[in-house]
Amino acid sequence: MDTAKLESVARALVQKGKGILAADESSGTIKKRFDSIQVQSTEPNRLYYRRMLFTTPGMEAFISGVILFDETLRQIGPDGVPLCEILAGKGVHPGIKVDKGAKNLAGFPGEKITEGLDGLRERLAEYRDLGARFAKWRSVITIGEGIPSRTCIDGNARGLARYAALCQEAGLVPIVEPEVLMDGGHTIERCEEVTADTLATVFFELHRHRVHLEGILLKPNMVISGKQCTVQAGAAEVAEATLRCFRRSVPAAVPGIVFLSGGQTPLQATENLQAMNALGPSPWQLSFSYGRALQETTLKAWGGEVENSEKAQATFFHRSKCTGAARDGQYNPVMEDEAVSLSRA
Repeated sequence: MDTAKLESVARALVQKGKGILAADESSGTIKKRFDSIQVQSTEPNRLYYRRMLFTTPGMEAFISGVILFDETLRQIGPDGVPLCEILAGKGVHPGIKVDKGAKNLAGFPGEKITEGLDGLRERLAEYRDLGARFAKWRSVITIGEGIPSRTCIDGNARGLARYAALCQEAGLVPIVEPEVLMDGGHTIERCEEVTADTLATVFFELHRHRVHLEGILLKPNMVISGKQCTVQAGAAEVAEATLRCFRRSVPAAVPGIVFLSGGQTPLQATENLQAMNALGPSPWQLSFSYGRALQETTLKAWGGEVENSEKAQATFFHRSKCTGAARDGQYNPVMEDEAVSLSRA
């Protein structure tokens, strides 16, 4: 294991002003995104859309890495250039989603276990040869009546640790993603309790599996109210609860935390990240690994029309710029005025 190389890539992914674009939507998820703008989810349309994102002029000022789906890592543009080479040419690290999705946990109604460990060693070697420099594995924890169970948390933590160890063996930086879902009516206090338990278990398993913590990134949920909770915590409360929870659960050896946006709107995800970074220095870099929060407005601006491509790129650039500013505690709501100008263009 080349720990120096792993550490170098991990630090590059969370450098100042930058974060990660999650463009690793599965076939089912990208279809839902395209359905929302009445665009058919065909391979040529997916290629066009993602190539449009990756060729956005100046996106590399705010995006350090992009998580790709298996199809995307293999795709080649009409100019004969693979999409991963477009990214690498901009100094943006290509990454790859390697799990096989969250499946029902047998015997535990309402809970999930992530699959994909079988054959992972061989797949990681292939992905590395195709140009990937880091990987991602997502596990989901659901809050509900009587759940999550100890079995669910332990099983998913063990899967994340085995995946991370295999990644480092293959020379890839593992992004470890234990997501406590915001679905449900739970309070922010309950979310903090479950998130702390989940993180403590994950890092216990990472230690047991001899994972080099300086060569990983953590992709967690923010500590936030459930979607159906009658009391929705504001950005200041989310920031305080999240940092309190993470200071108790995440070792300082981890170079960076790249938050997922979950079910948040683009504005919420930006404001919450800003509030955390505005609280001052943390033991780790606090960055982002956003999918919907960077793409929702971009998809609407594009609408599947070639003539809207420049407008869509401008929208993506603006959202990346705002999020990059929040990553450094420099975001100001006034920056959103630029989005209004774009919508009128």
